[in-house]
Amino acid sequence: MSTPVPPPGLPELPVTFRPTRTRIVLLSTGTALLCVLTALSLMLETFTTGDRITFICTGLLGLGVLALLSRPKVVATEDGVTVTNLTTTRRLAWAQVVRVNLRAGDPWVHLDLSDGTSLPAMGIQTGIAKQQAIADARALRALAETHGTGRSAT
Repeated sequence: MSTPVPPPGLPELPVTFRPTRTRIVLLSTGTALLCVLTALSLMLETFTTGDRITFICTGLLGLGVLALLSRPKVVATEDGVTVTNLTTTRRLAWAQVVRVNLRAGDPWVHLDLSDGTSLPAMGIQTGIAKQQAIADARALRALAETHGTGRSAT
C-alpha cells in the first residue's frame, strides 16, 4: 500500500501555528519589566525590604501576565487540531472543524465547529504579522479540507 501524497502547499504534519513576533515582543517586554523593577528596588536606598519585595513581585506579576498572553497556539496533527488560548486548551478531531475563518478585521482565526459553535484560535492572529497570519489561516484551512469535512471562508 502506498502513502498518499499531500497536495502541493500543504504543510507537513505535525505543524504548530503560533504568533512568533508577538511572543518575542511580549516575553522581551516582561523580562525587561522584571529587570528594571528589580534593579530599581535594589538601587534605591530609601526602600525597605517590604518595598523591594513589592517591586520584585510586581515585576514577576507583569512577566506572568505577558507570558500568559504569549501562550496561544494551534497544533495540527494527523488526528486533529489542538487549540490553546489564554487559559484553555481544546482538542478537536478534524471532522469537528467545519470551517476556518479569518475575515477582514478579525483579530484571530475562528473555527466553525460541527456542533454549531465557533472557537477562537488565538494562535493565528493578525496583530504584528498580518501576512503570516493569512498564510497560516490558509494552511490550516487546507489541512481542514484535506483531513476533515471542512469548508472554507475568508
